[in-house]
Amino acid sequence: MNKVFLFLLVSFFVVSCGTSHPVVRTTKPVAQTPKKPDPRKGTRPNAAPVKRNTTTVATTDKPSSTTSHSTSSSKATAPDNNASTAAVNQQPTEVLQATTTVKVTTAMVLAYIDKYKEIAKKDMVDYGIPASITLGQGILESGAGSGPLSTQANNHFGIKCHKEWTGPSVSYDDDTAGECFRKYSHPHESFKDHSMFLVSRERYAALFRLEQDDYKGWSRGLKAAGYATDPAYPTKLITLIEKYQLYRFDAEVLGKPVPQIIQSKDSIAIDKPTVFPVKTIGNQHVVTKGDTLFSIAKKYNMSVDDLKKKNNLTENAISIGQTLSVN
Repeated sequence: MNKVFLFLLVSFFVVSCGTSHPVVRTTKPVAQTPKKPDPRKGTRPNAAPVKRNTTTVATTDKPSSTTSHSTSSSKATAPDNNASTAAVNQQPTEVLQATTTVKVTTAMVLAYIDKYKEIAKKDMVDYGIPASITLGQGILESGAGSGPLSTQANNHFGIKCHKEWTGPSVSYDDDTAGECFRKYSHPHESFKDHSMFLVSRERYAALFRLEQDDYKGWSRGLKAAGYATDPAYPTKLITLIEKYQLYRFDAEVLGKPVPQIIQSKDSIAIDKPTVFPVKTIGNQHVVTKGDTLFSIAKKYNMSVDDLKKKNNLTENAISIGQTLSVN
């Protein structure tokens, strides 16, 4: 009995050992397959694709980076322009003439006439100076109120200080450097002073012996008495008076019918701008129709940037009648 029990026990042990071997063998291949490649993982050259993907992402970023660089490159060219601008600025500037040409449109002249006609008529009654002459001289001397002497000093007739003047003044280069010109607080004062100026000076006395509606005689007499040095002054004044029919205000004051005057052939057509030489204060430019910052800068041998800086301009927009510093 004991032998039978011992035999069964040994048999059971043998069977148990036999069944455990496959389990061991099964475990080994599993262990060998995954564990051995571990060293290969570190040497795997194909780990680079991950890096390539990263590089690719970086590459896609480059165009925007390049674009940004291109933009900054285009901005970087600005200093070159400024350098050339600086070179231009170093060149000697053009000497500004005592007068500048102001283009005045018909609308501007008509507005000037409408604004000051009553003052001219009143001065004709008070002082005996034809209203046509007062208005004509105002238009001619001030560029219909757009010249710098009229806009900054309210001086519409280019009257200089002279010895008796004790009021405010402005100076600019005319016949000589730094001449003194009268400054008024209001244009009305300029008109009155113009009348007083003519009445109080002996050299103009002969004019007051003419008929009050003799605008041609007055125009020639003003030149002969030394009011203006331009040989064409009488012709310019007469042309203005006839072109805008300023003689009708003389007729209104005198209670006469308005004369029918045929405009001479040399007169400027009404729809074209009239060009007047007017006085400028210092080195300044009055903006006229057709002016641009480029054309003004070119005229005075300046750069546009320099012109804008001198006048505190942030934009390129300018308006007719605007005064710009160009020195």
